Amino acid sequence: MIRYIYANDFHRHPDLQASMHKDRAAQFRDRLKWEVSVDKNGWKRDEYDAMNPLYVVWEETPGVHGGSMRFLPMSGRTMVNDHFADLMSGEIKSPLIWECTRFCLSQGASPRVAGLLMLAGGELMRAFSLTHLLGVFDARMIRIYNAIGAAPEVLGSSGTGRDTISVGLWPYRADDRLKVLRRAGVSSAISEAWFARSFGHVIGQASSEKAA
Repeated sequence: MIRYIYANDFHRHPDLQASMHKDRAAQFRDRLKWEVSVDKNGWKRDEYDAMNPLYVVWEETPGVHGGSMRFLPMSGRTMVNDHFADLMSGEIKSPLIWECTRFCLSQGASPRVAGLLMLAGGELMRAFSLTHLLGVFDARMIRIYNAIGAAPEVLGSSGTGRDTISVGLWPYRADDRLKVLRRAGVSSAISEAWFARSFGHVIGQASSEKAA
């Protein structure tokens, strides 16, 4: 199932939390060979994990991470503004745009998991009346986004070939949601039930929940 979990609440799911951070280390350090720090527990975390972001997590089986993304509103500090503003011709500041980073898939995750994560990102846009999601991605992700049916508008890129890093914007479009639902292989009702299980209300119902 998809879980929506704020960082401050992740201690309630210790096995899932550990599984996610270890999968991050396996993906970013071991497979992609990025220069990232990994702690003594084998967890990949950074300063933005300390800002109470909202995580979208695909829980493969109880306590086992299958894939995840991290969200922070662009009204506060974000990885994109701090490190990639040059690719956007300056910072973007808006409470209606959320940054999406650390797209991570467990080793051996099925192609369906990427679609499930993108679906959950769209559900957040619907629920919080966001205009866009914004993220940094490498060249390998373009193929994944195109296959899912949710390609971003690229704002800027640096590097060449496999080393290309880009910043992109995803607007919310109802037609895209239908495509992603088909790719993820779930019904609209199931997706909304996952959201309600995490937030305690259905999409569209007023809520005071906000990302910190």
